[in-house]
Amino acid sequence: MIIRDARVIVTCPGRNFVTLKIETDQGIYGIGDATLNGRELSVASYLTDHVVPVLIGRDAHRIEDIWQYLYRGAYWRRGPVTMTAIAAVDTALWDIKGKAAGLPLYQLLGGRSREGVLVYGHANGADIEQTVETVGRYREAGYRAIRAQSGVPGVKGAYGVGSGAGKIYEPADTALPQETLWSTPAYLRHAPKLFEAIRVAHGEEIELLHDVHHRLTPIEAARLGKALEEYRLFWMEDATPAENQEAFRLIRQHTTTPLAVGEIFNSIHDCRTLIQEQLIDFIRTTVVHAGGITHLRRIADLAGLYQVRTGSHGATDLSPVCMGAALHFDTWVPNFGIQEYMAHAPETDEVFPHDYRFEDGYLKVGDTPGHGVDIDEALAAKYPYNPKQLPVARLEDGTLWHW
Repeated sequence: MIIRDARVIVTCPGRNFVTLKIETDQGIYGIGDATLNGRELSVASYLTDHVVPVLIGRDAHRIEDIWQYLYRGAYWRRGPVTMTAIAAVDTALWDIKGKAAGLPLYQLLGGRSREGVLVYGHANGADIEQTVETVGRYREAGYRAIRAQSGVPGVKGAYGVGSGAGKIYEPADTALPQETLWSTPAYLRHAPKLFEAIRVAHGEEIELLHDVHHRLTPIEAARLGKALEEYRLFWMEDATPAENQEAFRLIRQHTTTPLAVGEIFNSIHDCRTLIQEQLIDFIRTTVVHAGGITHLRRIADLAGLYQVRTGSHGATDLSPVCMGAALHFDTWVPNFGIQEYMAHAPETDEVFPHDYRFEDGYLKVGDTPGHGVDIDEALAAKYPYNPKQLPVARLEDGTLWHW
C-alpha cells in the first residue's frame, strides 16, 4: 500500500487545529493530529516542507521504519515541533493500517484491557464557592473524577480559571500574549482551603485532581503536597518544572500525595529518571506530542515496569483526532490510570466526526476501523486559522515566571 499524497489541513472551529491527511494508492486514507498549541504553523510548515515530500512513494504499512526514518534520519532530533510532526504521520499510518485490516486501532495494539476509559473533567471557578458548585455539576453529569482549580484572592488570572464562573479558559485572540499575575504565598494559603471545601461539600467518593502548572519550586511543591494529603488527591500535576527530573526526589521525600507530570514531554528521554526512580505515579505524555502511538507505547512499557500509570493530557488544544487515538491506546494499555477529557466545542465536533462517547464517567471507543475519527474538509475550510496566544505569568515584583 503506497503513499501517493499527504497534505496539511489547518482549521479553527473554536480552536486552531493542524491535521495531516495521508492518502494511499488503494484509496484508503488516514488522519493524524499535528496541533501544537500556540505554535501551530511551525508544525504545519515542518510537515509541508520537510516531511510530506519524503513520505510519497513509501509503503504505508511500514509504520516502524517510517517512524525511525523521521526520527533517526533528522540530525535535529526531538523537540516539540519535530515530535508533533512525527506523531501526526504515525497516527495517520495506524489509522490506515486499521482501515486496511478492518479493525479498530485497539485491536491492532493487542485488544482490550478494559471496557471503558476513566476520564476526568475540569471544574473551575473564580472563587472556592464557584468551584465547589462546578464540581457538583460535573458529578451530576456522571463524572467520577474531577480536576478542581480556583481563583486565588489577589491574584489576577490564576491558572485554570476562565473569564466567568465555571467557564473554560482559552487562549486569547490577541497579537501578543497577555500577562497574568502570580503569587506563590497566596496560592499556597488558598489551595488547601479549596480542597477542604470540596470534601466537605461532596464527600470522599469523588476522585479529585489539581494542576499546579509548574508554578512551584521543589520545596514549595513538597509543602503543598503535604498540606493536601488529608484531602486524598488522585494526583497533584506539574508541581514544578520537570526539565530537572531530579527535583522530584525532594518532593517525594516530603509527601505521599501522588504526582503526575509529562504533558509537555516529547520523548522517553524526558521522563526516564522520573520513571526509573519512581519519582512520579502518573506519566502524562500524549499521542500528539510524544511521537505518536509508536513512541507513546514505549514510554508506557517503561512506566509499567515501575508501576507508573498513564494519565494522558487531553485538553481542547488537542483535536478529536488525538483524543480518538488516545482512547484506543487507553483501551489497550495495561498500566492505564486515567485520561483527561475536556469536551470540544460543537463546531469542533462537526468538523471532526467521531465514534467515541461519554457514559457514566467513562469514554468508550467504537469499533470503526482505524481510530474512529474523520475530518470534514469542506466544513474545516469555513474556519480559517485564527492566531491565538497563550499567556505569560509574572510575580508581583515583575519577575517572569512559569506558565
